[in-house]
Amino acid sequence: MNTRTVLLLIAALGLGLAAGYFLFGGSASVPPPATQAHDHSAHETGGAEIWTCSMHPQIQQDGPGDCPLCGMDLIPLEVGNNTDPAVMTMTEAAVALARVRTVRVGNGGDSTEGGQSSASLTLTGKLAVDERTTAVEVTEFGGRIERLNVSFSGEPVRAGQRIATVYAPDLVVAQEEFLQARQFRDLNPDLVSAARTKLRNLGVTEEQITTLETTGQVIRDFPIYADNSGTILETKAEVGQYLPAGGSLYTYTNLSRLWVLLDAYEADLASISVGDRVNFSVPALPGQNFSARITFVDPAIDPATRTAAVRAEVINRNGRLKPDMFVEGTIITSPARQEDTEEDLRVPRSAVLWTGERSVVYVALPDTEVPTYEFREVTLGDRVGDQYRVRSGLASGDRVVMEGAFQIDAAAQLNNKASMMNRDVLIAGRPAPEAVAEAIPDFRENSPEKLRNQLGRVVEAYLPLKDRLVATATADAALITSLLTALEAVDGDLLTGDARDYWSQQREALDSHAKLLLENPEVAGQREQFDYLSRALIKALTAFGVSGDYYVQHCPMAFNNTGADWISNETQIRNPYFGDLMLKCGLVTDEL
Repeated sequence: MNTRTVLLLIAALGLGLAAGYFLFGGSASVPPPATQAHDHSAHETGGAEIWTCSMHPQIQQDGPGDCPLCGMDLIPLEVGNNTDPAVMTMTEAAVALARVRTVRVGNGGDSTEGGQSSASLTLTGKLAVDERTTAVEVTEFGGRIERLNVSFSGEPVRAGQRIATVYAPDLVVAQEEFLQARQFRDLNPDLVSAARTKLRNLGVTEEQITTLETTGQVIRDFPIYADNSGTILETKAEVGQYLPAGGSLYTYTNLSRLWVLLDAYEADLASISVGDRVNFSVPALPGQNFSARITFVDPAIDPATRTAAVRAEVINRNGRLKPDMFVEGTIITSPARQEDTEEDLRVPRSAVLWTGERSVVYVALPDTEVPTYEFREVTLGDRVGDQYRVRSGLASGDRVVMEGAFQIDAAAQLNNKASMMNRDVLIAGRPAPEAVAEAIPDFRENSPEKLRNQLGRVVEAYLPLKDRLVATATADAALITSLLTALEAVDGDLLTGDARDYWSQQREALDSHAKLLLENPEVAGQREQFDYLSRALIKALTAFGVSGDYYVQHCPMAFNNTGADWISNETQIRNPYFGDLMLKCGLVTDEL
């Protein structure tokens, strides 16, 4: 190697060292970031890192591994400052993403005053004629119709309008008798008076009698005039037809005032009163709103639809509204009268994660650095419009999550916090929750065969609902009404004592969740109510027995792996909670 080559190698080495200095040399003198220099949190915990399953947060262990339930890899559990399982903290970004909105209940509420507020209730129905203005136009004498001046439904009629011409033999004879009596009026004036009275009784006017006296000509085609103004609903006579005295010409009504008939379910009736205002619209007149007052609430429930008619009256200016138009009405309900001195706390319907009488809401905790929400079990009272009364679980001034509660509950479930589907978490400093499983009493020995047959018909009405959910389709009103009818037919008076009380509890749950199926237009919502419906029906059939062979089937993965049951008349699994996604997921757990 010559001197030139050595010099070139030395120069290249020097350039490399210089480049390395400029690129990396300064980093040694720069102090590490504060978060790196002082982050000892992993060592200050004093314990091993906790690993959990994202799908089954109840699975926790000290190191990585596989979930024993689903086989997924375990992930590190994020450790927060709040260890209370009933309290869930969220970031501002998560709150914004979930679109969380809250409302204060009770005194000082955002939209209430002392818990007493007007609520709204949306119902559907139709317009109808005012039955009090509907009447039938009749003839006062018998005869053959020679001419009809009104001949079709919907035609307007004015009082005093000529509506028909009739040939009436009795009138012809009565007129001839009157003319003959007049010839002997000087000898027998009483005979003239009697003949005149007979004409009046047959409907002949004084003007017509005067014309008869003046002309001496018998009126053979007698005109008939309308008694009242209105609109013809139905014609009942034709030209050439012979009508007896009192025969119907047509039915008419006055359309200047109409009835607004709305269908209200039993649960809504407690919040509806005569005098409440109804704001309604009709699809035929988009953008136009109408207002009326409730004048009548039907005292009976329609057994077919399980609704009661709520009637309001509206002035039909310019005839824009037509009978039988569909309407959607919003009733502004009056505050219910207090039966005691306690404050009437209400929460929006959207705030409640409904699981029955004991349901779930989330309360925003005050004076926290980050958004913090507390899981609360509440006991619900009556529904008032779009609100629920709360009998226990909340206090006046609590700020309740009215939008985004489901998202908060889902986050709590994934973090093994107390949630709608995870109530078994023991909460430090709080009483342990009641056991989920309850002992089902056995009343089969004293259960009459008639009751078992009635329960069998309930199951047969239940199975089509199950089949609709298997097909991932919603159950329509006809199927649900059929189930309610079958429930109504179960004679609880066949039972006595504890057995009767137990059936009343299950009957109330079955009836409530069946009606809530009607209020859920989506498959997911109906599946949730179907779960509660199935639980109550399984309890009833287990306690009292049933005529027929039925099976209890169970899907362990339904509702975030909490599991759900249903009833089938076959051993083959057809899952109503997943449908085609997991049609055969499940197993037979019992035979009824």
